[in-house]
Amino acid sequence: MNRLTVIIPCKDEEVHIRACIESIRDLADEVLVADSGSTDRTLQIVREMGDCRIIEREYINSANFKNWAIPQASHPWVLLIDADERATEELREEVREILAGEPEFDGYSMRFQPFFMGRPLMHSCSKSTRATRLFRRECRYDTSHVHANIDLPAEKVKRLEGKFDHHTSKSLTHFLAKQNRYATWKAEDMYLAGRRTGYLGVLFRPITRFLQFYVLRVGFLDGVPGLVMCLIVAYYTFMKYAKLWEMANVDTPEGQDEAASQEEIRAAA
Repeated sequence: MNRLTVIIPCKDEEVHIRACIESIRDLADEVLVADSGSTDRTLQIVREMGDCRIIEREYINSANFKNWAIPQASHPWVLLIDADERATEELREEVREILAGEPEFDGYSMRFQPFFMGRPLMHSCSKSTRATRLFRRECRYDTSHVHANIDLPAEKVKRLEGKFDHHTSKSLTHFLAKQNRYATWKAEDMYLAGRRTGYLGVLFRPITRFLQFYVLRVGFLDGVPGLVMCLIVAYYTFMKYAKLWEMANVDTPEGQDEAASQEEIRAAA
């Protein structure tokens, strides 16, 4: 039987942390909560629950923080779950079966069932989105600022059927702030990769994205939460390309400092 450390990166997750830990407690040989400066009751709740190890450090970006936490796992296999996610019973059973024998792959990817405004979204989000969350401790994340994934070739990763339930936001205010932050990071990734955009990109890409999710993927069947989500997807796309245009065309000291700091982070990763 291969032993498993479950890593939970978090900050100010008092709303979610208890349910997250409860969803993996019977699966984990070790629960490692990696906190990046919570100021609410998150760590108090973790300590009250018991049988969890807490590590703390400043947050730079997602991949950097996770790559710091992974080597501190006590066991050779790691399952990484964000605090706003829950491991379903189907997923837990698959993980148990894999670790009961000799795993054939270095990583295992799973899908997500998003919940938004209190309801599951069946159409308004990508059904093909996957992330490698079960992997050998030697693995590391790539250096993308947004949606970084474990750096493994496709032939080393197997797809699982089980899902994480993903409770995407505490509130619209929280969710919109997160999307703005992600748009900045994604624009930085694109800028450093040499990508640029113009008037038509800023104008039409958000519209195309909205139509893709709301019409082609029948997001309208998710009712008001689906409409709101599709509009936020368009907003995120607009902000991403607007920020990319600004980085390439507006000479601001803040932008120069940010680009330089991100280059330093990449070099150190």
